[in-house]
Order: sequence, then structure tokens, then C-alpha cells
Amino acid sequence: MTDLKYNVFWNETLSGFKNELGEDEYGNWFEKLEYIREGESEVFISVPSNFFLEMFKQTYLNKTTEKLSDLAGKSIKINLEASNKEKNPAKTVQRQEEKKEKPLEKTSNTPLRAQDSRKINPQLQEEYTFDTYVVGEVNNYAYNAALVVSKNPGTSKIYSPVLIYGGTGLGKTHLMQAIGHYVHQNSDLKILYITGNGFLGEFVEVMKMGPKDKDAFTKKYRNVDILLIDDIHTIEKGIGTQDELFYIFEALYNKKKQMVFTCDRPIAELKGMAPRLKSRFQWGQNIELHLPKYEELFAILMKKKELKMAELKKEIDISDDVIDLIIKNISSNIRDMEGALNDLIGYADLINKPVTMEIAQRMLKNKFADPKQGNMSIDIIQRVVAEAYNLTPNDLKGKKRTQAIIKARHMAIYLSRELTENSLTEIGQCFGDRDHSTIIHSHRTIEEGSRSDHNTYANVERLKRMIIEYNVK
Repeated sequence: MTDLKYNVFWNETLSGFKNELGEDEYGNWFEKLEYIREGESEVFISVPSNFFLEMFKQTYLNKTTEKLSDLAGKSIKINLEASNKEKNPAKTVQRQEEKKEKPLEKTSNTPLRAQDSRKINPQLQEEYTFDTYVVGEVNNYAYNAALVVSKNPGTSKIYSPVLIYGGTGLGKTHLMQAIGHYVHQNSDLKILYITGNGFLGEFVEVMKMGPKDKDAFTKKYRNVDILLIDDIHTIEKGIGTQDELFYIFEALYNKKKQMVFTCDRPIAELKGMAPRLKSRFQWGQNIELHLPKYEELFAILMKKKELKMAELKKEIDISDDVIDLIIKNISSNIRDMEGALNDLIGYADLINKPVTMEIAQRMLKNKFADPKQGNMSIDIIQRVVAEAYNLTPNDLKGKKRTQAIIKARHMAIYLSRELTENSLTEIGQCFGDRDHSTIIHSHRTIEEGSRSDHNTYANVERLKRMIIEYNVK
């Protein structure tokens, strides 16, 4: 042991992350770390569990090491130790070195392949595997969480249940089924995948039957090792169904079985869901999926194109410009982007000719949603943004200039320019007769923020989706 006091630099490192991260994110990760000792050029940090250790290494270890080393003025190695394991540093380092050879330790953009080749689980879509999931900055955490669950299903209540939520077409089902595929390929665990609607339908039907059928239904769900329920929001109105799911949840949770759910919004927003069930969904990990950035969307569509060509066993000539056209015209839904791409691939396959820009524009004109929604009103935008920021539309139109109101007002003005055909003057009139220079400033503030800050970008895309969905209702 040396006289160096790395714990001082460690505390500064934590302070830096506390300022950079939100309160929830910092609390979930860095408040659970405990500085236990140090060596010549290394520190030893205690973490709550092996699961936490795996996730922290994937998500934060490199950033934490860099920040600590910068503050200390020299390279410092961080050794993580699970608190329920031995504290011998030599064993810890050896264990970490051994783990480098395991699939879980691959970088996040490396496919996670099964260790043997069994038949595909008939409940799951064959293409929804980790190999076909494109990983980027926005979905990196969700991907790594899914890897941890796949590698160690049901062994920690920290990761059961897992709830993956986000808008339509962002990859929730893909990640959920990738977990199922990997577990199926690498274990003999019993897996059950079903949609929320499917579960609701089964329950309604079995309630019309006799005691033996009801007993069979109960055993079917309570005797699995991995339960995957997609689109859990669809049972929001089914009171009896929710009661049954609650008892299934309790049974599986107490037996340390793995549960994964998907939802189209945060569980707290499901007003028709029973409070006791909502609280259970929040016991484990709640992971939000956002719309990926442009570069990541491009990579996703290129990957889809490669997979389709492999399936067809032929080259398909679709240029990068056509991919760009799809992304820019279908901005909020990966599933719709993929559908547009499949239409073009099908066309190219049939006529054996390259897909030109002219062909793409003609074929997809009905799929492309005009980013300036002709029937969109600024009133709708103001209502959705105000609700998202816990304000009223009048706050956005008024003269108050608190930080929260200014931020929300900038966002609403930006979205009004992006989603409507209104002029600067017309938008200004809708926001308390503000002049056109104020509208330009607000738009520029959010536009520049979206380029440099992921949270701003994610908020813009989330609010766009909410506004468009609200407008359709």
C-alpha cells in the first residue's frame, strides 16, 4: 500500500458524474459504488452484485477510468469487486481477465452468437436475434442489459423483471425475443413468449371453461423459467386479467424466474393498470428505447438490406441516397422505414434493375409522411409540450421567464416550425404575439441542442411522436 490518496480523486470523479448525469441515473449507478482500498496505480471498488458489475463494466467503466486518471495525472486501473464475493484483489483481477474470453465481454457492436445450433424456438421470430440488432449510442444500454439477462436469466432480482418501453417500431420486441433466442440456444430453460393481447385472449377464453382448464392455464404460466410478455399496455383495461398476471408475477418472482415485458410508454403512464401491478413492473430494470440518431438509422437499414439480400441470395442495387430518402421522410418509426425498404427490395428483385431515386420516390410517395403535417395545429403542439413539462398552454404563451417555462417554450416553438406550415409571424402570434426574431432564436436553440446533446435530441423525437399520435386520435 502506498501513501497515495486516490480516494480524493475518486470522490472528485463521483462529483463530476453527479453534475453530468441526472439524479436517477447517478443514484442507480454511482451511489452504489464503495471505495475499499488502493494500490500503486489501481483502486478497488465494491459493487452490489455480479450483475451490477457486468452492467457497470459495459456502460461506465471506461468513462470512469478516464476521468479518474485525468484527475490523478496518471493511469489508474479500476478493479470492481462484487460485495458477495471474496475481496482478494489477485483473485478479482484473475476473474476479470478470465471473463474477457466470454461472449458477454465483447464490445457492444459485436454479434453475440449462440454456443450451439438448436432449432429455432417456434414462439419467436427467427430474425430477432442479437446478431441482427444494430447497436448505437442511443440503444447501447438497453442492448447491454439484454445481454446480461440472456447470460444470467433469473439469477438476480435486480434484473427481473426487465421492462423495455418506448414508441412503436423502436426495437422493443427485437430485444425481448433476442433474449429468448439466446436462452433457448444455450440452456434447457422453459421459455414462454406471448403478446399482451394473446394473454388477454387466453384468459378470457379459459374463464369460460371448467376448473381443469383453469388449472392448466395457471400451471402453464407459473411453471416457466423465462416469461416474455410483449405490449403489456394492451391489458390495461382488463381487471381480471391484471389480477391473474399479478399472481403469476408473484409466483415467478418468488421462485427467482426471469420476466421481461415491453410497453409503449412508461408504466407510470398506464392509468388503467392496477397500482400493485404497476409497482411490480418497477421492481427491476426499466429501460427506455429512443429513436436512434441518423447515422444509427442508416446502419440499421443497411443491415436490414444485407439480411434481405442473404435471404434472397442475390445482390440488390439500392443506393445510399435512397436509404437517406427513406430516413428523412419516415422520421419516427424504424418499422415503417424497414417496410419502405422491403418494398423497394421486392421491386428490385422482381424487375432485376437498380432502384433509382425516381423509382423510390414514385413507389413510396404514399408511405412518406410530409414532415410539415398539413392538418397539425399549434394548439395541439402546445398542449402536448405543456403536459410533458408539467405546465399549461398559457404558460407557453405568457410572459413568465422561469427556466422551466423558457425551455418548454423553446421546444414548442421549434416543433411548431418543424411540424406545421405556419409562418414565423403566425407562430409568434400563437405564442403571445412574439416577434419573428424570437421564433428564430427558439428554433435555433433547440436545433443546435439536438446536434450536441443526446437528451435534447431524444426529447425532440419523443415529443414529435407524441404530437403526431395525439393528432391522429
